[in-house]
Amino acid sequence: MKLKGKRVVVLVENGFEDLEFWVPVMRLREEGAEVIIAGKEKDRQFSGKGCLQAVSDSDFASIDVSGLDGILIPGGWAPDKLRRYEEVKNLVKSAHEKRKVIGMICHAGLVGISAGIVRGFRSVGSEGIKDDLINAGAVWVDEPALVDGNLVWGRVVKDIPDFCRKLVETLENGLR
Repeated sequence: MKLKGKRVVVLVENGFEDLEFWVPVMRLREEGAEVIIAGKEKDRQFSGKGCLQAVSDSDFASIDVSGLDGILIPGGWAPDKLRRYEEVKNLVKSAHEKRKVIGMICHAGLVGISAGIVRGFRSVGSEGIKDDLINAGAVWVDEPALVDGNLVWGRVVKDIPDFCRKLVETLENGLR
């Protein structure tokens, strides 16, 4: 269990990409991480694009970044909603400033853009946010997954295995 003792918050909102949410959550739990699902409200049910459900363990405002090892932001339509919440932007920005691992796949880079954390970093994601990332000062790289500093990036659903591998490795080994 590579991640025993690690705590990771997963941000959720309606319209998350089912596989980009649940596969990393299962991988993190399989490796022993404590996974906390955080939404706008605690104990609220959220629906993915494919109708899988997730229930929040916590609300965004109750998350203490200092007690975390990382944040996971799944893709889908949810990031476009998540980026509108000040609590989410503050949480992600604070985690970045404290050099916590931040995993973003597919459209999740939209949250990173709104939190102001992508400038100067190599990035990857859905082709649909390529221009947004470049305009926010990120360097676009077309790879399945990559790590730059504390940011772990994944491209799309088919790249989930590479993304999960890099996310687990980065959480396990720490930042270099």
